[in-house]
Amino acid sequence: MIREIDSYYLNKQEPNKSCLLALRQLILDQDAHLHETVKYGMPCFCYRNKMFCYLWIDKKTDEPYILMVEGKHLAHPKLEAGNRNRMKILRVDPTIDLPIKTIISILNQALGLYKNGTVKIK
Repeated sequence: MIREIDSYYLNKQEPNKSCLLALRQLILDQDAHLHETVKYGMPCFCYRNKMFCYLWIDKKTDEPYILMVEGKHLAHPKLEAGNRNRMKILRVDPTIDLPIKTIISILNQALGLYKNGTVKIK
């Protein structure tokens, strides 16, 4: 039986499928307390049960992005706030190599917010 979260990835077309699966693994590899679930029909990654980030596909460009839940606390030139107050996104081009150092840097900066108490964990 295929889990709902797995079917999200498996139902995507290439190159988005491979890109999203690689992003999924990159996120989960950053900390043992990160786990994956589904919220609002998309993969949601939680740190100690507190929402951390999401993976989604931009409806206009059909390209993946990582949505950082506490983006307002993150300063990185590749993050876009758009019209969001709290969250920021990192767009990812699925046709080129992932910017792994950038992604890991942003994920670790965000994890720091949870670990240092900026983001309160129950």
